[in-house]
Amino acid sequence: MRSERWGGESSDQSGRAKLWWSVPIIVVAFVAGLFLGRPAAEITAESDPVAEMKKQDAQRDHAQIGTLTDQARRIHDGLLPVLEGLNTTTATKEQVSGWKQITKGYVAEFAERPSAGTAVNIARSGLASSVQQLDLAVDTYAQALDAPGKETWLQTAGRQRDAAIVTWSIAATQLDVLNIDSGRGHAHIFLPSKPGQGALTSDGAPEGPR
Repeated sequence: MRSERWGGESSDQSGRAKLWWSVPIIVVAFVAGLFLGRPAAEITAESDPVAEMKKQDAQRDHAQIGTLTDQARRIHDGLLPVLEGLNTTTATKEQVSGWKQITKGYVAEFAERPSAGTAVNIARSGLASSVQQLDLAVDTYAQALDAPGKETWLQTAGRQRDAAIVTWSIAATQLDVLNIDSGRGHAHIFLPSKPGQGALTSDGAPEGPR
């Protein structure tokens, strides 16, 4: 009887030991199943903070490229009458005052610039510099209205206008490249230019969808 009792206790202890050993094995298998069943990209992003940061930066820049492109198109259209006026020598004070409202409004738009990648910052800074130069050209033109040496003032305003157009063309080229790289297709937002001004122009490729 004693041997049977002892034998029974030994059998129960062995069963409990096997049960306890099986618990961590089940847990490990469950955790492994969770990781193996998830996309590799998701696991990599969580385990690599640098990759996650790059992903977030790319998403931010993609959104800002679209916003900046829309802004550039709107400003482009708004600047057309200013450029046409700067090409004349007979504008009135009222007309020049209207140009100043337009250019100074666009200068103010670029006063606050959101953080972005270098490529986006280059395009935005180029557009901002261009409208600042055009605003300066308008100020110079305004000075010419009452100046004794009007022709000299107008020539200076013309050079400032040309510099603004060249600067815009560089920014527009950068913005075109950004749109292509982001999958949007070409975005040709160049201000009108004349031969000899040195401005870059559209490559003639079909425009991407808006």
